[in-house]
Amino acid sequence: MTTDVHRTTLPDAVLWDLDGTIVDTEPVWLGAEHALAARYGASWSEEDGLALVGSDLMEAGREIKRRMGLDLSAEDIVDALVGEVAHYMRHGEIAWRPGAREMIAALSEAGVPQALVTMSYAVVAEPMIARLGGSPFGAVVTGDTVTNGKPHPEPYLAAAAALGVDPSRCVAIEDSNTGTRSAAAAGCHVLVVPNLVPVDEGERRTHASTLAGLAPVDLGLLLEAESDPQSR
Repeated sequence: MTTDVHRTTLPDAVLWDLDGTIVDTEPVWLGAEHALAARYGASWSEEDGLALVGSDLMEAGREIKRRMGLDLSAEDIVDALVGEVAHYMRHGEIAWRPGAREMIAALSEAGVPQALVTMSYAVVAEPMIARLGGSPFGAVVTGDTVTNGKPHPEPYLAAAAALGVDPSRCVAIEDSNTGTRSAAAAGCHVLVVPNLVPVDEGERRTHASTLAGLAPVDLGLLLEAESDPQSR
């Protein structure tokens, strides 16, 4: 395939979720939630934690406060959880999701702009980016920089605007229902790679079991298939 043809099949940008998509941090978040519950003698189940996967952190903090019956503010709850996950990102053994680093590197080599779109705060995202190496993301949108978190489309719209691209020409990569709804509502095509929670079928989304073995051209073909009525 020639370079010119190859470029016509690439997306204008790829927008990445972080937790559960690039790094398998969901067990770290769940562990932090269980530790918080134990500290205050509250009950918390794995199902409780999984219900919050992909959520805006302040919404999650309010839900944790309600379910655990804590006197802490939602802000204090979020600060405690973020502190633990940020420490893991700086010092823990990162569990990269299969194919994620390879895809990020391949997109960089192909000249495809990339953005990070996460409901984690900057203190969590920055050490992960540093451990990736290089500067793969032309924009970083975190939960503490938006007014409306996922599933609202604002985070993905903000990322596309920062890169100067049309969301409809972007592929978002997500692992949760909350994030998938956010990206699809923004107009992106979503490559759904589930991790801990199942993700519903729907418009503007394609499911894959893993990123391993995929190449940038495969992401561009998702947009071509969506725009071709014969492929539906």
